Amino acid sequence: MSNNTFVSVSLVLSAYFIVCFCLFFPQSTTALHGGGSVVPGKHGTVVTLDQRRVVVSTEFGEISTVKVSDGKEGFYDLQFITMEPNSLFVPVHLHSDMVFYVNSGNGTLSWVDLGKEKGKLRQVELRTGDVYRLPTGSFFYMQSNLESDRRKFRINAIFFDSREEIRDGSSFGAYSSLADLLLGFDDKVLQASLNVDEVVIQELRSGGPQQMIVHGVSKAKELFEVHYRNMRAFLGLIDDNGMIEVNKNKKGKAFNILEAKHDFENCNGWSLVVTSKQMDALRDSDFGIFMVNLTKGAMMGPHWNPLTAEIAVALSGRGMVHVVCPSTLDEAECKNSRFTVEEGDVFVVPRYHPMAQISFNNGSFVFMGFTTTQKNNHPQYLVGSASVFQVLDKRVLAASLGVSNTTMDELLSAQNEAIILECTSCAEEEERLMEEEIQRQKEEEAREREEEERKKEEEEEAKRQEEEARREEEEARKREEEEAAAKREEEEARKREEEEARKREEEEAKREQKAKRRQEEEEEAAREQEEARKREEEEAARREQEEQEAKRRHEEEEAAQEQEEEAERRWQEEEESARQKREQEEAAGRQQEEEEEAVKKREQEDAARRQQEEEAAAREQKQQEEAARQQEEAMRRQQEEAARQQEAAMRRQQEEEASRQQEEAMRRQQEEAASRQQEEASARQQEEAMRRKREEEASRQQEEEARGREEEQVTPWGGGGSGSGSGGSGHQAQGEGEAASMKEEEMAHRAREADQAASRRREPGGGIKTEIATPQSMQASKVE
Repeated sequence: MSNNTFVSVSLVLSAYFIVCFCLFFPQSTTALHGGGSVVPGKHGTVVTLDQRRVVVSTEFGEISTVKVSDGKEGFYDLQFITMEPNSLFVPVHLHSDMVFYVNSGNGTLSWVDLGKEKGKLRQVELRTGDVYRLPTGSFFYMQSNLESDRRKFRINAIFFDSREEIRDGSSFGAYSSLADLLLGFDDKVLQASLNVDEVVIQELRSGGPQQMIVHGVSKAKELFEVHYRNMRAFLGLIDDNGMIEVNKNKKGKAFNILEAKHDFENCNGWSLVVTSKQMDALRDSDFGIFMVNLTKGAMMGPHWNPLTAEIAVALSGRGMVHVVCPSTLDEAECKNSRFTVEEGDVFVVPRYHPMAQISFNNGSFVFMGFTTTQKNNHPQYLVGSASVFQVLDKRVLAASLGVSNTTMDELLSAQNEAIILECTSCAEEEERLMEEEIQRQKEEEAREREEEERKKEEEEEAKRQEEEARREEEEARKREEEEAAAKREEEEARKREEEEARKREEEEAKREQKAKRRQEEEEEAAREQEEARKREEEEAARREQEEQEAKRRHEEEEAAQEQEEEAERRWQEEEESARQKREQEEAAGRQQEEEEEAVKKREQEDAARRQQEEEAAAREQKQQEEAARQQEEAMRRQQEEAARQQEAAMRRQQEEEASRQQEEAMRRQQEEAASRQQEEASARQQEEAMRRKREEEASRQQEEEARGREEEQVTPWGGGGSGSGSGGSGHQAQGEGEAASMKEEEMAHRAREADQAASRRREPGGGIKTEIATPQSMQASKVE
């Protein structure tokens, strides 16, 4: 296949998959954009669990994120995805490589790489401890399993962000929802691009917004396979059996880090690094994965990474991390640091920085993390049998550290262990030093604040004194200025008085001139009024003459106009008679035309009315059908909601019933244990009573034997017959006592056996070890 054909097939494949995903998961939430501040990783940084930024939180799961830097030019987005049992992480399109570790729970990952294997679907079963990687440009979704213990499905994932996106604040996030990729275009563009009906486009837009984590879809796999099979049939890639192709290559399976062979292990713990050598999916990725498990009071020996930074997450336990600055040229730029790490915390150690991770005496410390490169990174250890110092010249080392050769020999040969060392109470000591350092910093800050306050007070006092001196100088200057101003005011007052006197004289002269000019103006006005009166009288005489002439001409014109109007009136009367005649003829014609026009108009109105009635009936039918459809949709939604509520109620009822049964079983166990204890106590009491009885019987027999011996000693030889008879009766009494004792022991033994049989019937599978009465045991008891 040519390159152009392959590109065309890839484009068609991409469009088809986007449509299929959007039809099944409409309007998913938009991509998780970068946003948020970046935590620098210059000299060792820790981000606690409560400092994570939650970007998605629903009843079915949560996504929190932390953005970190490796201290150089690398920026990384860590996401912690938590899914409830039987929940679904909706399909997204990756913008970056994704490497993740399954922290707990089980689930299924379904993904497809459109650029490889002709878009073959891959499904991977995930469980606790699995590691996997998805390449850039993949489409994927995940579904958590419904476990009997209802464990949550937790994933720790890392994504790479470019430096430009982080610094410019234009990051598009680690992934985008499929709806965002497709539904940003107009309907016409989508309809023409996808070659589908408008109904399909409307269905795409009608789904409404969805969350990134939703309730699990039971038929998601089947529907996805239907879309996938149709796509492959469209491209002519379907198999002979018509079944969907799923990648079953073992190389595509997840790598379980908990079941893998450890790179290093001793009594103090173990460590493991996963690269492309162990996991084929990491072949063209820069990320690697590591895990360290430290037992109580152990330490990952001081070491540094020459090529990679470590971005780690504490999985369990609590520990101390000590990071050393590789250079002390600029203490303000680089300082040694130590910090406590607990479960869920993220800590970053840049490359070249020596570090040591230490567990406390009261528990182990387990952490995993990601390395930012796989390029032959070999951690360099400072101590132990694997120390890099073992290959250097001892004399050079002694000279560089300023110690003797003997001391250097002792330093290099004292530690026989390597990598993970025993370090009892080291974490406690580090924590104590950290707290002391924090306390010293607080005290130093307090001293600095006090020094600053003292300096500030001194500066304020100096400033106050300076202001006081300046104020006194200002007051003296103001007094001098006031005195000079008073002198200037006096001089100005004198000048003003002289100026006012001069102005008064000038005003007096002006008033006299004005009075003279006013008198002249009044005389001029009187002359002008006299001349105006004469002109008015002449004008009135002229107007009167003109009015008489105009009246005469008007009368002549009125007479001529009356004659013309009479002639005009006679002509108009003749014209009116002719016009009326014509109007009558025209009215008859118009009446006939109006009648014909009315008939046509009624016919048109009837046709229009019938058409409107038909259109109204059609609209009413359409509205009824739309109302029925809406009612049916509402009933369907109500039924689905009722089913969900019923399912939730049944689940709660089952959980309550299981809890009640568990409490009842515990109560029965407690009662049976108490009964057994009571029976055992009763048996012990009976045995104690029998023992005391046997002891009393033996003491009585001993007393009788002693009395018999005394009687034999007292009785003379002649009384042998009676003595013998007495001794015989004594032995007979002893035999009867022994028989009675054996009978009582046998009865007590049978009672104990009956109690033990009853106890075994109450507790199936259980039993109490008992001794079977044998003739030997009875004889032994008799001897006692």
